[in-house]
Amino acid sequence: MSTARRVVLGLVGLLGFAVLLEVAPRIGLVPERYAPPTSQILGTLAGQMSEERFWLAVLDTLRTWLFGLAVAVALGVVIGVLVGTVPVLRAATSSTIEFLRPIPSVALIPLVVVLYGSTITSTLVLVVYAAFWQVLVQVLHGVADIDPVARDTARAYRLGRWHRVRYLVWPTALPYVATGVRLAATVALILAITGELVIGSPGLGQEIATARASGAVAAMYGLVVVTGLLGVVANLLTRAAERRALHWHPSMRTEAPT
Repeated sequence: MSTARRVVLGLVGLLGFAVLLEVAPRIGLVPERYAPPTSQILGTLAGQMSEERFWLAVLDTLRTWLFGLAVAVALGVVIGVLVGTVPVLRAATSSTIEFLRPIPSVALIPLVVVLYGSTITSTLVLVVYAAFWQVLVQVLHGVADIDPVARDTARAYRLGRWHRVRYLVWPTALPYVATGVRLAATVALILAITGELVIGSPGLGQEIATARASGAVAAMYGLVVVTGLLGVVANLLTRAAERRALHWHPSMRTEAPT
């Protein structure tokens, strides 16, 4: 399927969903008080976008999301390559990783609130913790996927550790890293909004909580729409970056439009 056709079908699906949300409350399928029509939500959102408070909240969320994602990716790549290339470390940390990785980040909310209060720092900790595992696990899989023949060849030529990482480990692990970053970007955004919503740190999540508490239902849904759009943009940007970084990889050639 061509790229243009996928885009058109995606837009048609989105438009159909918007029409459904417009019609459902008007014909009484859902109470309009709790689920306003799409037109009302978008009208309210347009009004919000003219306020400075809205854009400050967007900037706070973007700052928390992107900074937390950057820290998580850096830590995940460095620690993943280090642990993955040293068999003793991989064996010693495997059980610890499998124990810590499934722990939900939201379970750490009481701890981070006690340590840092209702601040951006608390939300950052949640974002980094959640996104870090997405990158780390992918990097470990990538390092483990190195061709044994290539590894033996590098040893036969007595390549140093840095050269093995640069010419052997990194090209093999890069597709896994790209996948990890794409997953981490989505998880980081979810945790940024969740942290702001539950902890009360500045951002769109806090604005959603405020709108809900004040009964501004249309405004609340308008902010939810913005978070969804941020997620779509994040996915598009990470996929574009992945295609650019891996243009040489067979997986990208097989995704070429037909």
